Amino acid sequence: FYYFIRLCLEKILLQCILQSRTLSGADAINALRPFYFAVHPDFFGQHPKEREVNENSLKRLNGYLENLQKPGFRSFKPTQLTFYVREREPNSSNVQESFSASGFRAVSFTLHTRDLLSTVLDILNSCSLSTEHIQNLNVNSQSHKEAKSTVNRPIKWDKTYYSFTGFKDPEEELEQAQRVETTLISWLDDNEASAVKKLKKSLPLRKELERLKFELSHQLQLSDIRWQRSWGIAHRCSQLHSLGRLVQQRPEVLKNVKGRTVVFTDRSGVSAAGHIMLGTMDVHHHWTKIFERLPNYYKLQKRLLFLEDRISQLLGGIQVIYIEELQPLLTLEEYYETLDSFYNKLRDSRLPFHPRSLRGLQMILESDRYAPSLHEFGHFTIPTICDPATLQWFIFAKAQEARENLKRKEEMMISEKELIDTSTEKFSLDRLYKEPSVSSAQMIDCCKRLLEESLPYLQGMHLCISHFYSVLQDGDLCIPWNWK
Repeated sequence: FYYFIRLCLEKILLQCILQSRTLSGADAINALRPFYFAVHPDFFGQHPKEREVNENSLKRLNGYLENLQKPGFRSFKPTQLTFYVREREPNSSNVQESFSASGFRAVSFTLHTRDLLSTVLDILNSCSLSTEHIQNLNVNSQSHKEAKSTVNRPIKWDKTYYSFTGFKDPEEELEQAQRVETTLISWLDDNEASAVKKLKKSLPLRKELERLKFELSHQLQLSDIRWQRSWGIAHRCSQLHSLGRLVQQRPEVLKNVKGRTVVFTDRSGVSAAGHIMLGTMDVHHHWTKIFERLPNYYKLQKRLLFLEDRISQLLGGIQVIYIEELQPLLTLEEYYETLDSFYNKLRDSRLPFHPRSLRGLQMILESDRYAPSLHEFGHFTIPTICDPATLQWFIFAKAQEARENLKRKEEMMISEKELIDTSTEKFSLDRLYKEPSVSSAQMIDCCKRLLEESLPYLQGMHLCISHFYSVLQDGDLCIPWNWK
């Protein structure tokens, strides 16, 4: 009995302590510094898929934190988030965290707290980050008015009280309601109106974007204009306007862009794929320098292609490729150095590959891996530091499986395109696309299950297949590929 009384008093005391403390928005940002440092997209430049997942999750987290600070805001829905967390000590005891060989781990958690302090603690604990620094923050006491209202709150009984009396535990009922998994139909019911409103508002900007893109592509005779990251429509229009002004001011510097692809990204230069990169934070002066140096870049690209051919000859005819969607966004100079280092290593080792014995196979080079692997799409992923003897054994052992995977890839790509076209037509979608982090197999599974449903909500919408539910700022609907 005394133990029971003591347990109740301890719980009530802990509740009072938590209720007497509150975090300001600035305090919350300071408290989350270790978290932001561990997940910030800028640290994932070598991993485009993980970077995009963290970017989108941070947007949703910031929205959740903003809502917590709105006076009188009461409508909270559990928010599931996934982050790739940079790993300092990979010996974590959390079996639910999956580690990669690249020094980060995937962490998923659901937020359903109603105050900043609890939310910050939940985030840090979910990511196995220390919470000791929170005690040192300037945590303010609530006002006398808030303290007075706390006194009048109903008593929060220990769990054993509800077991003995048979009464329902309101806290447990709330938790059960929050654990109910979000379904596609229920989410569309709740978010369709908001998405339609944002989409209608964005339509004039979308038309302006298409007009600017068409005019600049035609004027400069570009092959394409792309964006590395998922910026909003207004942001993209601004970037095209900026390029248009440069064309008017310095038309002579753009004479060498014919047939090329321009990519708006985080830094200026020429990519490993030969695309012209325009850093969105750079001024016209930086862009002008890139355009003026294009002839030199094209010479370097020819030398790069020669290196790829030489490596191919040393490895029995296997083709060296660069896949933008799966590899880090490297500059031409960075990729050339990688190829040159790998070529010199191969040349010195004199591996006995029979000429053209591996013709038809493909490989990519990566500098942040330690062991070779075979991708589900059939290409080999080879670390630049890979031991030549290990490389030879691995390629020989996996060659047949690689050919089978390449054949399966072709079939999968055809199936994916057909399902996207069929789904777009059935639901009268304006656009159906996926994030780079969603694989073809996941997209195929998603579309097949979508086609079994009746979803009138989707007519005229832009639907993005992702890893979570979200309505983007321009009205695009994001749904997880494994929706229920």
